[in-house]
Amino acid sequence: MIITHIDIYRYSIPMEPFTIATGTMDFAQNLFIRVHTDEGIYGVGECSAFPMIVGETQSTCYVMAQDFAKLWKGKDPLEIADRMQELHLFTARNSTVKSAFDMALYDLAAKTADQPLYRFLGGTSTIRIETDLTIGIDTVEMMAAKAVAYVSNGVRIIKIKLGKDPITDIARVKAIREAVGDEIVLRIDANQGWSFEGAVQALTGMQPYNIQFCEQPMRTYNDHLGPQLKALSPVPIMADESVFDHRDAIRVIDSDACQYVNIKLSKSGGLLEAIEINRACADRNIPCMMGGMLESRLAVTACAHFATAHRNVEFYDMDTCLLGHKADPVTGGITYHGFLVELSDEPGLGADVDDSFLHELEQIRI
Repeated sequence: MIITHIDIYRYSIPMEPFTIATGTMDFAQNLFIRVHTDEGIYGVGECSAFPMIVGETQSTCYVMAQDFAKLWKGKDPLEIADRMQELHLFTARNSTVKSAFDMALYDLAAKTADQPLYRFLGGTSTIRIETDLTIGIDTVEMMAAKAVAYVSNGVRIIKIKLGKDPITDIARVKAIREAVGDEIVLRIDANQGWSFEGAVQALTGMQPYNIQFCEQPMRTYNDHLGPQLKALSPVPIMADESVFDHRDAIRVIDSDACQYVNIKLSKSGGLLEAIEINRACADRNIPCMMGGMLESRLAVTACAHFATAHRNVEFYDMDTCLLGHKADPVTGGITYHGFLVELSDEPGLGADVDDSFLHELEQIRI
């Protein structure tokens, strides 16, 4: 099997504005590719650019993807490690766009093996995956009201975006806990928004509100303060932006800076590296969460396959396509039963994007 050509699309999905500590997004800056082969089958991949976290935009991904496609023409897509190494040798970092190419290779490989991706990755059966639903940063009153609306719609796990003024962030969490009661799981994500002092203030101030964990309280340049924060915080710490690859995971865990790690395909460069991150965490008894940027159901489907195949993944943040996306152009893929995520046993990802939607997008064939 050889790669004959690759189709690349600016996969823009309009959405309601979504605010985190580092900025606001009003459309999903995604990229979609199809890697075609001489055997008449193709693999699909998607990435979601989040420039304030990974330093990539949809435009940088679109241009870099064309260079990647030229590197791969005429080569075997089933040699996944070799193909990805070519991309790493060609350019440093750029993990987001690399993840789309990685995903397409795994989709092709699983299709060739006539297995759903989770089985190809070593999973034996589907598992119960219950996603949280995220509240973006807003006023105290609006966030509490949204939490009540979520619960009335069946949400049992709420993720709260924070990372602004610690006093106001404490008020946000207090209002939400009082509004939804004690049975709802609350987790928070500061997206690097607090200083060390602010993180200590915020996390100790939230002690009464039973927070499951806090993702990435501080900027990554404060990683050296992570062990001290973990020792002071009554809320468990989950490393996110501090862990792009398995070497980061080893460094952060071995310094005793976190209790959990968040794996995101668009941050790690794809499934190949995500496997290594999870292995490093599992070897050190650190559970993981499967997270995301602003992916459509296609990439979220890949996340669900990965989580299903790796039992060290204990937490699920698979709500990205539920966060105000105004279109769902995906065919096949995961289905949501309330906030339970269900996979099919179709070969590969079992997902694609509708051609009528793709026809309207900027695209190029290499």
